[in-house]
Amino acid sequence: MKREIIATKDGSNTIHLPSLNESYHSTHGAIQEAKHVFLKSGLDQVKKDQCSILEIGFGTGLNAILTYISANKKRISINYTGLEAFPVSTKELKSLAYSKIEEIKNYKNQYEALHQTSWDESHEISSFFNLEKKHRDLKDFSPRESTYNLIYFDAFGPRVQPEMWSLENLTKMYKSLKKEGIFVTYCAKGEVRRNLMKVGFNVEKIPGPPGKREMLRGVK
Repeated sequence: MKREIIATKDGSNTIHLPSLNESYHSTHGAIQEAKHVFLKSGLDQVKKDQCSILEIGFGTGLNAILTYISANKKRISINYTGLEAFPVSTKELKSLAYSKIEEIKNYKNQYEALHQTSWDESHEISSFFNLEKKHRDLKDFSPRESTYNLIYFDAFGPRVQPEMWSLENLTKMYKSLKKEGIFVTYCAKGEVRRNLMKVGFNVEKIPGPPGKREMLRGVK
């Protein structure tokens, strides 16, 4: 499937799949979306010195490096698990040029380390950030129950990957969270909201990132 690099409105790049008319990030701004959906609406709501995070859709590593930067500033410890079925290539990472973005360029070595580490093994990126990337599809992933404080659900939307948003997978996400754990996603579709409620989440619609009116946050 053809993948191309395109610029978003905040100056950061993303990967676009023309045949699906789908992008890895919002075309209104990749950085803006990641910071609003996953940091402001997710990480900032976890009031702990240590946080265990599961990301569904590790992709470009943008959410991971922004989480790293935030954790460094806040002096919190992160255990980060990223699930990805179709890893981004070295050529694509170079073209995305995230390490040249103002707020990331001072963390160039850490960003590169996120991608250079081997799959399916735990790696210490720094004294406060551990990463384990899992190269597999969500249907083949069986997380332990009550493991995570926070889930970044950053899969392609239900229009493109409806199976990712199934009751079975959302139940899996619910069970993998600790009590009061948080699930965040850019998606605000009514069917997704109802399914999140069915599996047990307390769900709220909250303001979305630039270009999107709403998003969803669920709490166990």
